[in-house]
Amino acid sequence: MKAKQISGVPQQKNGGFHDTESQKVFENSSVAVQKFEILKEKFFSVNQWKSYCSEKLADFQLYDSYGNHLSRKPEIGDFIRIDIPGLGDAEAKGYDWVKITSIFSEKEESYEKIIMCCSPSYIPGQMKNFHIAHFYGARASSCFMIAREGNYIKAAVYGRNERPNFEARFLDKIRNIFIALGGMFGFSKIQWKSLTDGLLEL
Repeated sequence: MKAKQISGVPQQKNGGFHDTESQKVFENSSVAVQKFEILKEKFFSVNQWKSYCSEKLADFQLYDSYGNHLSRKPEIGDFIRIDIPGLGDAEAKGYDWVKITSIFSEKEESYEKIIMCCSPSYIPGQMKNFHIAHFYGARASSCFMIAREGNYIKAAVYGRNERPNFEARFLDKIRNIFIALGGMFGFSKIQWKSLTDGLLEL
């Protein structure tokens, strides 16, 4: 099985990957347009993602480059703090961090798509520590997408080039290996599916 080729999503070169998608069909395109506007509000409310899904899903919170918590729509250069249930990154006080590297959108009368891509990151606001605070290495990416076409809407998460982060303390390396392997074997896809399904509960 090969990774899907999605415009705006990095190519899969090595390591693990996943394509997690959910969609909802409506009686006509007019309803799909209305529902997509609601979906966009949910999609850009990163701090609320956990509330849309199972309680077992990771918690996501938006921060700026200085480490300040944000209550607005995400922008390129912002950071997302991820609190995964269970053991977290010790150096990052139990959290994993990603940086928003791109926000891509395209819109036509019968079609609309928004993609937000993130990559593992250092902890924002720390001037002396630029170690990647995430269980995946720096070349990995997670791209969150919502789309509308015809009479249906879609929510998706595409993971690419997922390999363990070895640039960490010894105990964190062990933790990163186990979590990364779990993701490669599909355990993380269960959480992402909870998110994509939850976003479409309109």
